[in-house]
Amino acid sequence: MLHAIIMAGGSGTRFWPESRAACPKQLLPLASDQTMMQATVGRLAGLVAPEQLLIVTNHSLVEAICQQLPGITPEQILGEPVGRDTAPCVGLAAALVLATDPDATLVVMPADHVIEPEDIFQQAITHAVELVDEDPTRIITFGIRPSYAADSFGYIERGTATDGPGQIPTFEVKQFHEKPSVEVASEYLDAGSYYWNSGIFVWKAATILSALKHYEPVMWERIQVIAEAIGNENFLEVLQREFTAIEGRSIDYAVMERYDNVLVVEAPFDWDDVGTWQSLEQIHGQDQQGNTVVGQHLGIDTTRSIVRGSNEHLVVTVGMDNCIIVHTEDATLIANREDPEALRQIAKQLKDKGLEEFL
Repeated sequence: MLHAIIMAGGSGTRFWPESRAACPKQLLPLASDQTMMQATVGRLAGLVAPEQLLIVTNHSLVEAICQQLPGITPEQILGEPVGRDTAPCVGLAAALVLATDPDATLVVMPADHVIEPEDIFQQAITHAVELVDEDPTRIITFGIRPSYAADSFGYIERGTATDGPGQIPTFEVKQFHEKPSVEVASEYLDAGSYYWNSGIFVWKAATILSALKHYEPVMWERIQVIAEAIGNENFLEVLQREFTAIEGRSIDYAVMERYDNVLVVEAPFDWDDVGTWQSLEQIHGQDQQGNTVVGQHLGIDTTRSIVRGSNEHLVVTVGMDNCIIVHTEDATLIANREDPEALRQIAKQLKDKGLEEFL
């Protein structure tokens, strides 16, 4: 049976001041009237039964996610006691699903991507499931054909094409590559055989746990202790103790870069990881002055800027060029849009200055 695992533990610091500890990026309506989380769950409708959905997030966000997803039971939202990157998250989710469905197939994805159209996305997932059914030891990932020389994504280098079911181009993975320099990314773009790593996977629950047992035995042992406590009164106590003791690793490093039987499906859908405020340009478009505006805005001599506010508050800009302006009830950001990574420093600076109420 097909189950979906949604990873929703990120902090979204580059979307400050809207993204906060209590309401991070995945719980915000950045791309539409729906929040990123709501859109991700909606994208799975008709593909995965509602009761076969598991969301793994920070323990502090469980209640907020419950409020956003009234059709999901609290038992389907697992709060990690601490953040330990994606490999422990994936392993724990697989163990929980395997406890009730020994033959489970998992589609694993982040909660904060924009993917369209939904029917093409579902066709691609169905194709990946067929590939896994054909060979249960396979691990499937999705590659995004790059549209520019991005240095903010990991890359997948494709190898030989496969003769599996369906018409969607699928290849053996030749190699995974870490985030490159702009110069190397340009070489990848010109080569035509490299994809952005989407972070979306399809595999058997038993297969990914077997891979973790082989490559990360210490992590796997901790996960097994947690799995053995499922249904017991002391489950949360065991989860707290064992999960906290795990050394965090990404699933790419722990398994994907080391596993032999990995295929990459060339994603036929449009994809955006919505990684920075600049992503709003692709989602909402630009006006004749090159501005992207969400909310009420009056711009005088304002060009190439991103303005994010609300319909209840008017933002007026005069003589602004190449800026990011974000207004919220208690904080306003004005930044040079050419330095999005500098926004990562905001959280540290706020903490250092004792302004934790704005985090």
